[in-house]
Amino acid sequence: MSPISRCMESRRAVFFHGYYDCYCYLPLYIFCADQILCARIRQSNRDAAAGSLAEVQRIVGQIRAAWPAVRIILRGDSGFCRNELMSWCEHNGVDYVFGLARNQRLRRMIGEPMWEATQQWNQTGKPARVFREFSYQTRKRKKGGWDRQRRVVAKAEHIDGKENPRFVVTSLSAERWESQALYEELYCARGEMENRIKEQYSLFADRVSAETMRADQLRMYFSAMAYVLVCGLRRLGLKNTEMAQAQAPTIRTRLLKIGARVRVSVRRVYLSMAAGYPWQSLFAQVHANLQAAPLPAG
Repeated sequence: MSPISRCMESRRAVFFHGYYDCYCYLPLYIFCADQILCARIRQSNRDAAAGSLAEVQRIVGQIRAAWPAVRIILRGDSGFCRNELMSWCEHNGVDYVFGLARNQRLRRMIGEPMWEATQQWNQTGKPARVFREFSYQTRKRKKGGWDRQRRVVAKAEHIDGKENPRFVVTSLSAERWESQALYEELYCARGEMENRIKEQYSLFADRVSAETMRADQLRMYFSAMAYVLVCGLRRLGLKNTEMAQAQAPTIRTRLLKIGARVRVSVRRVYLSMAAGYPWQSLFAQVHANLQAAPLPAG
């Protein structure tokens, strides 16, 4: 392939994205707690959920091959609220809770609870929330419309003198998760995953400036591999230290991105840090923890 055609391949892969106001790729990350399960880049002129079903099918299959009876709940924002993905989950025993983009029809359906929240805010001057749930189905059956009714939980909220309604759609029953707990405890915990994505960028997942999409995907894999190593360092080396919950950029700047003199002999590698290095005791504790950590099976 000539240099010109490689350049053209890159131009075909990178498109302008109105939300981010730039030319970019559209990354797809899937996590289970702090464990990264998927890291993909996609063209930014596609739907936000493009390729997610194939990745979910792969990951669910691998998990159930190891733990057949495991219960799986898939959680994502409104960009992943797609009939194809929800229908697959319903037919394969996977529960889900997704954000649902607001519209005028949904707003009319929560008129009463929204009025209640406004009245509470008028009386107290503090943010007020009222939760409701109902069955809902999109009116359009074609081009991604829902093929059945689904449970929707609405948060009718009045805050800072304005309405702030939010909606989620779920396969979980009211007996298992009542409305407020579903939204506040289960769905809102998705925000912690945003921190995991930010950790990827602190490890240079956004350095995708190669000429081809394939090369940029490889760079993204390298970033994910670095994240796995940092997670291992946090889990084993930083256990029972003041940085046991530290995020990747903090670990990197305090323990990895430091000045030192390295001397290599026939049998040893000597690492000499500056006398003024403020984290000497922590560094020594991490080393001791790693030395004492059990070796992986196999």
